[in-house]
Amino acid sequence: MGARLRGLGSLAALAMLAACGRIIPEGGRPPGMIPAPAPAPASALIAGVAPGKGMGALNLSRYDAGDALASFTESCPRLTARDDTSGLTRKEDWRPACQAAATWNRDDAARFFATYFETAVVGDGAAFATGYYEPEIAGVRARQPGYDVPVYALPPDLTRGWYDDMPVAERSGQPPLGRYDAQGRFVPYFERAEIEQGALEGKGLEIAWAADPVEFFFLQIQGSGRLRGPDGTVLRIGYAGQNGREYAGIGSLMRQRGLIGSEPGQYSGSMQGIMQYLREHPEEGRALMRENKSWVFFRELTGDGPLGALNVPVRPQSSVAADPKFVPLGAPVFLDVDNPLASGLWIAQDTGGAIKGANRFDTFWGAGEEAQEVAGGMSTRGQAVLLLPKGTLRRLGAE
Repeated sequence: MGARLRGLGSLAALAMLAACGRIIPEGGRPPGMIPAPAPAPASALIAGVAPGKGMGALNLSRYDAGDALASFTESCPRLTARDDTSGLTRKEDWRPACQAAATWNRDDAARFFATYFETAVVGDGAAFATGYYEPEIAGVRARQPGYDVPVYALPPDLTRGWYDDMPVAERSGQPPLGRYDAQGRFVPYFERAEIEQGALEGKGLEIAWAADPVEFFFLQIQGSGRLRGPDGTVLRIGYAGQNGREYAGIGSLMRQRGLIGSEPGQYSGSMQGIMQYLREHPEEGRALMRENKSWVFFRELTGDGPLGALNVPVRPQSSVAADPKFVPLGAPVFLDVDNPLASGLWIAQDTGGAIKGANRFDTFWGAGEEAQEVAGGMSTRGQAVLLLPKGTLRRLGAE
């Protein structure tokens, strides 16, 4: 059990009081149930950066700092090689900390962060954090009775292009995802309903088969997970891409239609409540899920954990998803929020389609029922502080 869940007991109920959310975009996890917030400044520098409270005021615990140091060390090869799209740091800024992290004693991790980092606040620092987890559902590699939901690999005909009716003057940036039809026209890719009705059958794209369409729907929202067969064998799958079609959060749709709430006959807005509705109303539930036209494709993972946007494993209770326009991926983030389970030091190692804007975070809780329970109920607010290499604020003129 990780540092945050030591003595979970009474705190689990607290975590379940909040409405659940979920999530990733191309290159990270798929988009999820929490809708993207209103448009925000396009980068950390535009939002504004200021010094945060001193490192000593964070009161890092031994366990919290130790777990964060381990995740930070795993991120270092990427931190020192990739460009920071937030504009806050440069590759070379991270090298002193990364060189020291390789041999630093985890029991003394709090001193490591105090030695190499300074605190910074982006915008007003007002944070909103949800949770995600690695689901485990019934699934097998080869189709057998009771396992009829296909898990598709990325199709070779999924590509980018411009629609014929789009004026050349409007063709800027990255072209949309789609496919070329038999007449050579670029068209939108198959949506969820078309795929469920067999649009990809016979193409040899099935890498596995799941037993339950509702559970697989939520695994797609999470973006990675485990398939456990009746013989106990486990196949880990991870996000490979998305069909480029419109995402609709079914939690938001249910709330708009009065299906979610505290009145008699309404369902809880948590992930568990939404799943209950889908099971108790199979026809309406299938139609509701198909309003989310997005479909996620998978690949088999062979490492010891699901991979985040940095292409390193995300770790339970240590990894957090953030918007890379506001947080350097690989950077430590300290959350001081209402839910004590989410408070503490995290490492930004992932992204998410709904994780947009300054101080928007998604905490990772691992796999299993306990992780599902905590992540499904995680919705908390407070303050966020970034840990940046010492000297960054002076270079940016933000001191």
